[in-house]
Amino acid sequence: MRTQGIIGAAIMAIGGMCPLVRVPILGNWNYFDLDQTLAITFYVMVLMGLIGAFTTKAGLVKFAGWAGILLVAITLAGVYFKAHDSFGFLHFKKAVNFAAGLVKYKWGWFVILAGTFILITVRKPKAVIIAQGDMIA
Repeated sequence: MRTQGIIGAAIMAIGGMCPLVRVPILGNWNYFDLDQTLAITFYVMVLMGLIGAFTTKAGLVKFAGWAGILLVAITLAGVYFKAHDSFGFLHFKKAVNFAAGLVKYKWGWFVILAGTFILITVRKPKAVIIAQGDMIA
């Protein structure tokens, strides 16, 4: 459980630094370029996953995974609506859709979702039952 939680949290952290959105002229953006508040919240979820892995709290690790998925969904919706709202000064709907279509999603989202999937599938460690009188070497 510990190894799986550490790997999942590390993959999530790496995914946050990968390119998430391609904005014309400005280039690729990661989580910190999109919104700093969301990025800090995202990395708090990563930290929660790491703390849960080191303290062997499977519930905390799973919570961090589900919260990461929820945060990714909120961020994706925010990027979509912000792209359409940013070009609202254009008076033609086709022009707005074309301009918003220039903002492309990149491969970093898949890395984040892979890390959250690993965190969600963490199981509680099996308890070791020791009979009375047995010695542990």
